[in-house]
Amino acid sequence: MDKLELILQEYQGAKRDSLIPMLQDIQESEGFLSENSIVKVGNILHLPTSKIYGVATFYNQFRFQPNGKFHIQVCRGTACHVLGSSTVLKEIEKKLKIKAGQTTRDGLFSIEIVACIGACGLAPVISINGQFFAKVTIDSLTEIIESFRNKEK
Repeated sequence: MDKLELILQEYQGAKRDSLIPMLQDIQESEGFLSENSIVKVGNILHLPTSKIYGVATFYNQFRFQPNGKFHIQVCRGTACHVLGSSTVLKEIEKKLKIKAGQTTRDGLFSIEIVACIGACGLAPVISINGQFFAKVTIDSLTEIIESFRNKEK
């Protein structure tokens, strides 16, 4: 029995109020919410998939594709915002040819916007797999992304 089936088994007979905990458990286990998992949740809770997608897309904690090998978190807290994190985000999206919430086709990079990383004195800040990069500029961003690409070669 796979991980998804084990999680769903725990929720047999569950009601609508179990939807968010179910989705959280599935994402924690699988890394994201697949179409298959949403259909199966709908079957258990007797809910249409549109309703489940509606709830899951309302909360930015849920993802619908796996994170890339190098998961980039862009801080959009007040200090980072004031010091240019929107420019940093746009540049990352441009360089990787994806938008926040997406993963590159090769599975190498994904982007997530976070409310605050908690390193306001180092703004603007990004984190890649938990490694922090402070006072990020367009120039330093190019070097950072290339360094991670080179790790793959």
